[in-house]
Amino acid sequence: MPSSTSKPVVNVNRLLASLPRSEYLRVVSDCEPVELALAAVLGTPGESVSHVLFPVESFISLIAPISGHAGLEVGLIGNEGMFGISVLLGVDASPLHAIVQGAGPALRMETGRFRRELDGNPALHGILLRYIHVMLGQLAQNAACTHFHGVDVRLARWLLMTADRAHGNAFHLTHEFLAFMLGVRRAGVTKAAFSLQARKLISYHRGDITILDRVGLEAVSCGCYAADKTMYARTMG
Repeated sequence: MPSSTSKPVVNVNRLLASLPRSEYLRVVSDCEPVELALAAVLGTPGESVSHVLFPVESFISLIAPISGHAGLEVGLIGNEGMFGISVLLGVDASPLHAIVQGAGPALRMETGRFRRELDGNPALHGILLRYIHVMLGQLAQNAACTHFHGVDVRLARWLLMTADRAHGNAFHLTHEFLAFMLGVRRAGVTKAAFSLQARKLISYHRGDITILDRVGLEAVSCGCYAADKTMYARTMG
């Protein structure tokens, strides 16, 4: 579980920042700053969601459980989004595994307070409904991507998505996380990463990844990366 921290927030959550100034200040004042630890489990399927989270410089993997398999990452939440949208829909239980993939600060709000805030804050409610629309579109895009596109191009896409949420081109991803991302065995992860490295698009050593050529990586990636960004920009403004 995330732990409380007095560390100042040095960035913002983009969802909250899109609120009118007075509403933004009110919502943030009702949130508790927390530090999310790498690999911390924030939710499991069927488990009650006690808090919603607005990542600031952290990011969270959403992993679908699959019988007989390790699971598949179906979503990635950074400071463009929130964890706990099921609460907004009136459902207390998490449908997915939620694991911290990138450590860092976030804003946390208890679910009861969050519901009360929604009741009295039409601006927040409207923004989060649009975000749900974006999430549904991205989940559908990811399902199609996993079915139709090869491992190399999907890895390029997920590395770009991770870099966006890590706010930089260097980050750490274990083989386990990469396997979740792609839904393949670790050997498949190694092969795909080696292919991108051989083309001098990335540097990859024991989980430490650096994007060396972002333009080239975007060219290799499938169109799903651009489609996700376009959907978010068009819907959220």
